[in-house]
Amino acid sequence: MNQWSAAVSSHLGNTVSLTIYSPPDARIGSYSLTMKQVESTRLGDFVLLFNPWCPGDSVYMENEEELKEYVLSQDGLIFRGTEKHITHCAWNFGQFQPGILDACLQLLDMNPKFLKNANQDCSKRNNPVYVIRVVSAMINCNDDKGVLAGSWDDCSDGVSPLSWCGSVNILLNWYGSACQPVRYGQCWVFAAVGCTVLRALGIPSRVVTNFISAHDSNSNLIIERYYDENGTLIKKSRDSIWNFHCWVESWLTRPDLKPGFDGWQASDPTPQEKSEGVFCCGPISVKAIKEGELTLKYDAPFVFAEVNADVVSCIQRKDGSQEKLTCTDQVGQRISTKSVGKDTREDITHLYKYPEGSEEERRVFEKATNQNKRLKTQPAPGLHPKIKVTEGMKNGCDFDVYAVVTNNSPKPKLCRLIFSAYAARYNGKVGDVCAMKELPNVQIPPNEETKIPLRLNYYKYCKSITADNLIKLVALLIDNETKVTALAVRDIYLENPEITIKILGTPKVNCKLGAEITLKNPLSEPLQDCLFCVEGANLTDEKAIHKHIALVRPGQDVKVKVDFTPKEPGLSKLVVDFSSDKLRVVKGYKNIIISE
Repeated sequence: MNQWSAAVSSHLGNTVSLTIYSPPDARIGSYSLTMKQVESTRLGDFVLLFNPWCPGDSVYMENEEELKEYVLSQDGLIFRGTEKHITHCAWNFGQFQPGILDACLQLLDMNPKFLKNANQDCSKRNNPVYVIRVVSAMINCNDDKGVLAGSWDDCSDGVSPLSWCGSVNILLNWYGSACQPVRYGQCWVFAAVGCTVLRALGIPSRVVTNFISAHDSNSNLIIERYYDENGTLIKKSRDSIWNFHCWVESWLTRPDLKPGFDGWQASDPTPQEKSEGVFCCGPISVKAIKEGELTLKYDAPFVFAEVNADVVSCIQRKDGSQEKLTCTDQVGQRISTKSVGKDTREDITHLYKYPEGSEEERRVFEKATNQNKRLKTQPAPGLHPKIKVTEGMKNGCDFDVYAVVTNNSPKPKLCRLIFSAYAARYNGKVGDVCAMKELPNVQIPPNEETKIPLRLNYYKYCKSITADNLIKLVALLIDNETKVTALAVRDIYLENPEITIKILGTPKVNCKLGAEITLKNPLSEPLQDCLFCVEGANLTDEKAIHKHIALVRPGQDVKVKVDFTPKEPGLSKLVVDFSSDKLRVVKGYKNIIISE
């Protein structure tokens, strides 16, 4: 049906039930229903959303299991860490919790386009491309009264982004504070809140994580990084490489593009670069990124670079000379999202790019850069460094990492090695030195390799690492004879202890249920100001449960008990976050199947 209509579905006494039919391209939002006879009678209000079950709707999704995951599911997993050590945290999207839809509609009405011309803005709300673009801009507060303020430094005057477990408290805090931005968010928080809003509006959406994600600030599809002769990163470019970066994908048709680019569309509410004068990004067809179609709307060059930029490392010597090392297969690794119906990781890298080094991948890069000349890769030197690590790199432990130097030439080599470890943030920023070793004369026999250890001690790195638990390892190698330079870089993640959750009782609707939560202090020093934060859609209402503990001694198990009352049958996640003065952002969750 392509027009509004109404029909009587039942009539009993003085009660008439009506069925309202809306066209599939109707504008979403709040409506009032009025019956006109001799006089007009207001019958009530209703909210119209996008309908992914309707074949005529732009967001139609055929697969029922995917609809359950990308529209109906109120919780999920978000992947973080490094490409070699992927971790995950549970997230309470909570799009159907009380007050969330009101907050989402208020978000649409607070966007600058609505405030400038309400009629024009509302006239475009039947277009999911337009709505996604508005949501992308309004999740951050850089240009408007958006939901979240971002911070990648000191968060002491707000909530650390790593402490959030869900979107509900964020959206309700924003809605209940006259639309003042909530402090603070980082990429996975921006993406998760954006996903909540889009699901609440009826658009199938999911959070995606790209490991080794490039931020190309000058749109040349190349990330330029500068190092001195000691392997220390020099800040000379706004380009950066993040350990991971999260954004949102939404499912819809793209009649505004040439045929063949329907399906998943990427948008990014994290404020990075401006798009048409506003801090937003997308939506852009994922297939367009894979095929290098960078002229298509919106922001294709930026997203393409995030997953497929080349990396040029410039080694600057004291005499002013410079050596360039080009890497074409570093960026865009193990692009991940939660599997449909399972708490596992689905690798969707193939949706964004052809296999690294393949003819198709290079063809697409050539097409994307609109040029035939490529940066020429340096000829392979005789010395090749790489970094190896051991199992069990746990926060609180001492451990070794290794620079492995291979000499693939027929004669012995003498080289200088600078092997360093730095505290790092997930957005690529580097902090204090955790450990360093400089060896001016390393002898490498012909066609052999030498393994050089670097010890990382807890007493030293604990003073430097951030709540991201990341350490960046840099091995810079200089051939003493030829002066040819080689570089190896690797990020490692320090594992936090596991949170165990034991359900006490039988999960039933409207019956009190308990959970026992246990964590062991793995450090050689006590933990102070400990806080457990527990929440879950349909489990803990809108507010999280907090449990405070003053002190936990080294090696001690700490247990807390929480009580809650499930509201609806089905599968829900109980999400737990633990933080303290020395051990931060420990996450855990438990799936609970609730019966009626």
